[in-house]
Amino acid sequence: MRSVAGGGRRGKKRRVLGEPTVVSAEEFRAMELDAKVELIRALIPLGLKAVEHTLADEVTQLAGARYSREGGQPGLARYGLNRSSVCLAGQRVPLDVPRVRNLAEGKEVPLASLRAFRAASGSVDETLLRRVLYGLSCHNYEAAAAAVPGSIGLSASTVSRQFIEASAGELRKLQERDLSGFDVVALVMDGKGFAEDTMVTALGVTMEGKKVVLGFVQASTENAETLTPFLRSLLDRGLGIDQGLLVVLDGGKGLGAAVRRALGKKALVHRCQWHKRENVVDHLSKSEQAWWRTRLQRAYERPTYEEAKTALKEIRRDLEERNLSAVKSLEEGFEETLTLHRLGVFPLVGISLKTTNCLESIFSQVETRTGRVCHWRNSSQKHRWLATALLDLEPRLRRIRGYQHLPRLRRAIQQELSQLGQGTHEAEELAGKEVA
Repeated sequence: MRSVAGGGRRGKKRRVLGEPTVVSAEEFRAMELDAKVELIRALIPLGLKAVEHTLADEVTQLAGARYSREGGQPGLARYGLNRSSVCLAGQRVPLDVPRVRNLAEGKEVPLASLRAFRAASGSVDETLLRRVLYGLSCHNYEAAAAAVPGSIGLSASTVSRQFIEASAGELRKLQERDLSGFDVVALVMDGKGFAEDTMVTALGVTMEGKKVVLGFVQASTENAETLTPFLRSLLDRGLGIDQGLLVVLDGGKGLGAAVRRALGKKALVHRCQWHKRENVVDHLSKSEQAWWRTRLQRAYERPTYEEAKTALKEIRRDLEERNLSAVKSLEEGFEETLTLHRLGVFPLVGISLKTTNCLESIFSQVETRTGRVCHWRNSSQKHRWLATALLDLEPRLRRIRGYQHLPRLRRAIQQELSQLGQGTHEAEELAGKEVA
């Protein structure tokens, strides 16, 4: 009979995360300087002592052992101490740094290890960046940070300045990212309000089903004049569309016009069915919206193009007697809401790509990070916060449901684009014959 302790399923709290890694003294000495720096930075306050030993070892290599006339490099000598600081766990910690001087040239010899510990990049900015992004106020940073006696540089102004520098680096990383390495099959675009502005974000879906933030642009509205250059900038950064692309939009006319101008005949547009449904029922009275919403939803859930189109036409006929404005809303972009049905892949990937919800869910998570900002001072602040939040979320985004069927989606896109191109060519030839 099995014991009680040995039975049952292992819960999350008992999940084994692996054995801790122990670094021996020999392994530590054999490490490169950068590896040592990253390891030491994680040790507070023992790391401070390790910093002193690391600096002392470098000084011994340069100028020899203390009180010794042998060893070290010719012409180099110890030259006392200098009060300085190093960065550990997002804080500047003061310490006395040994100095080395080149007696022949009469100038100071910089210590490579000190330069590495004082570097502004790396885990120092990463720690501060995450703390502020996740809600720690700059004014409360000193009280909430890890307690290291004698720490300096924790004032609100210093923390704010370091966050600005770190978030600006995240913005550059996103804006300059090379997109040629991503095999994107679908592009989802939607806007999020930041004060009086709209930040239109482009989310790519790769052939493996992974979600990749491609970039965003600030606009007062979703207009084609602003969005067309933005889409072209994605192409300039290496976004490949030669194999065809499905573009999922919320239905704004500016977005659709920008896609046609920038991507031309390499893209098929699919209008978000959720936005279309809500636009239609908004024309109806409150008492009947729920019934029509359910009916529209069931029509869009039909598995084939013919079934969905027939059900929507029946709804159109019934709406003609009740509200012509709702009919006009349903007819606008009618075929674009059925693109996935027409491609024959709605039952396979429709659950993920029939709406812009995959981007809307990201916006809701962005809001948890940016919603606490009470006053947006300038455009740079909006760009930095949004880029930082998006890059922070990206590694944790799940693959879309039905990603196994994305190769079939690509084949269907290519087939339809080929047919559209052939039809356009035949129409041009016919027009030429008529002119002749």
